[in-house]
Amino acid sequence: MKKLVNQRVLSLVFSLILMIGVGILAQSCKNMKGKKDATAVEDKAASWYSAYTWSEGFHLVPDESTNKQEFDKLYKANPEWWDKAFAWLKNTDLDTIKPGVHLIVDGDVRAIVSEAPAPELENVKWEFHKDFSDIQYIVKGKAQMGVAPISEAMVTEPYDSAKDVGFGTVEGTYYTAKPGTFFIFTPADIHRPGIKVDGYDTVKKVVVKVRANSQE
Repeated sequence: MKKLVNQRVLSLVFSLILMIGVGILAQSCKNMKGKKDATAVEDKAASWYSAYTWSEGFHLVPDESTNKQEFDKLYKANPEWWDKAFAWLKNTDLDTIKPGVHLIVDGDVRAIVSEAPAPELENVKWEFHKDFSDIQYIVKGKAQMGVAPISEAMVTEPYDSAKDVGFGTVEGTYYTAKPGTFFIFTPADIHRPGIKVDGYDTVKKVVVKVRANSQE
C-alpha cells in the first residue's frame, strides 16, 4: 500500500514538472515569436524609410536620429498631411521666406519660421508634444539638437494641452543641425532643439508642425 502511494506521489510530481516544462517552453516560443514580429516590423519600417518616397522630392538628408518606426506609423496614418508638409518645404524658397507662421493645412499643418540668436544650452528645456510632430530644419547657421525617447524622460512640467507642450529631463544624444539636414521629432521623442553652437550667433530655422493625433 505504501509503495502504491509513493508511486502515485511520484507520478503526480512528474506530471507537475512536465506541465511546468511545457508552460516554460510555450512562453519561450511566444517570446521568440514576439521578438521576431517586432524585428520584422522594424525592418519593414526601415526599408520604407530608406526608399525615401515619402519626401515629396524634398531631397535633403534626414538626420540619423529619426525614429523610423514611429515616423512610418504616423506617416501612414495621415500621409496627406506629411505630403503637404514636405511639398511645402520643397517648393518654398526657405532662404528668403520671412519669419512668422505660415499655414499649410488649416488646423493640421503649419510652418513656423524664425531668425534669431540661438539660446545657450542652459536656456533650452527638454520638451515634448502629443498632438503634433516636428520637422525641424536649420536654413542658415548651425545649432545643436538633443533627442531621446520620451519613455526615458522624467517629466518636470506637466503637459499643457492648450499649448501642446510639456517639459522634462533626460540624458539624451546631441546632433549638429545645419543646412542640408533636417530632423523629425514625434510624440515618441523628447527633444532639446536649437541650442547655440560657438561661432553661429543668428540661426534661421523652420519648424513644420504636422498633426499626429486626429482632432476630436
